[in-house]
Amino acid sequence: MLVRSNFFLIKIFMAEEPSKLDISDEMIAERRGGSGKMPEDMPSWMAKSIINIDKFSKRVGSVVCWILMPLIFAMTYEVLARKLFLAPTIWAYDISRFLYGALFMLGAGYALSRGVHIRADFLYRNFKIKNQGLIDFWLYLLFYFPGLIVFLYMTFGFVVESIQRGERGMDTTWMPYMWPIKTCLLIGIIFLLIQGFSELLKSYWAAKKGEWPGEDK
Repeated sequence: MLVRSNFFLIKIFMAEEPSKLDISDEMIAERRGGSGKMPEDMPSWMAKSIINIDKFSKRVGSVVCWILMPLIFAMTYEVLARKLFLAPTIWAYDISRFLYGALFMLGAGYALSRGVHIRADFLYRNFKIKNQGLIDFWLYLLFYFPGLIVFLYMTFGFVVESIQRGERGMDTTWMPYMWPIKTCLLIGIIFLLIQGFSELLKSYWAAKKGEWPGEDK
């Protein structure tokens, strides 16, 4: 499952036209709404919020995708050093898992904006748009935001404690500081909360009007 998630995350970031991404896989949610032209009868504050938040997430995604480069370099260097020169590093493993974690969390908000988080929707996809919007709206309100807020509160404590204690990883020889990756987790949650507000507005509009705002027709 981890490899599967990583494959699709990389595919999203590297696609020239993410809107045309193949999402036929049963485990990948279909795109719901977008940041295109908003309905004319939508309140301006709502339309601007959706468009600006989606643009922000897209910019974040375009920056975060570059984490792939040092990640690939670290893994390639380790393999070559180990196999060709019998000189394995003490840092490549930690760097690669930290970079992967940063890529996963910092890109989560962008993945949400593209509707490609793993989700089984074999029943949901056949519902009327109003019912889809209603389900999404209440799930965001009752589970998504409360869960992330609790997670944010707990993670903030983990980050502060990690910095104060100078926490280091004790499972490898390199023993890297842990606060950078924990900070990425904290920032990733904030990105998810920001994008979640856009998705909440889209769901509300779909439940009210029976159409997903900004969706290409």
